[in-house]
Amino acid sequence: MSINCAIIRHAPTQWNVERRLQGRTDIGLGAQGRIVAASWAVPSAWQEWRLLVSPLVRARETAAILFPNSMPEIEPDLREMSFGDWEGQSLVDLRGAPGSDAEVRESMGLDFRAPNGESPREVQARLLPLLQRLAQDGRDVVLVSHKAVQRALYALATGWQMTEKPPVKLKDGRAHLFRVAQDGRPDVAELNIAMGAAHG
Repeated sequence: MSINCAIIRHAPTQWNVERRLQGRTDIGLGAQGRIVAASWAVPSAWQEWRLLVSPLVRARETAAILFPNSMPEIEPDLREMSFGDWEGQSLVDLRGAPGSDAEVRESMGLDFRAPNGESPREVQARLLPLLQRLAQDGRDVVLVSHKAVQRALYALATGWQMTEKPPVKLKDGRAHLFRVAQDGRPDVAELNIAMGAAHG
């Protein structure tokens, strides 16, 4: 027995536009981000699924726009990966800083960690028990979360080590669907599902 598990990254914030690392910094969508979220639509069947949302405001705002008639459950384990001391900065600037070890850290794949931050492997460690609980509950579910969480889930499903390009690029503004077994292990069902307004 397995369940469907869709994941959606929040709509863009100003920091996304500026390519700044957000992590746990609680940035809202802003007017432009709300316009983007309002242009999205998910498959109508998903409106009936259980809805879990990161506690960060950008995810909660996105969920409220996409699922106006749903009662979201705030799930701390869907929070974004912490980028520690790097939050608010851009990777381009960090890589170019004198004496920077950013590129060395990035080459570590699942074990990448910003100073005082969290690694993708640690994100997976909090995701797997959550996925187990969801599968055992037996209801199809939508997760509204963040880019690093989405990538960690994809890596769990595919064995991608994050030391090279992903087998399939996860595009912004798209949803991704997984099947989750009773032990919490995900498999890819469909990636890069368009969120246009024409879903029946």
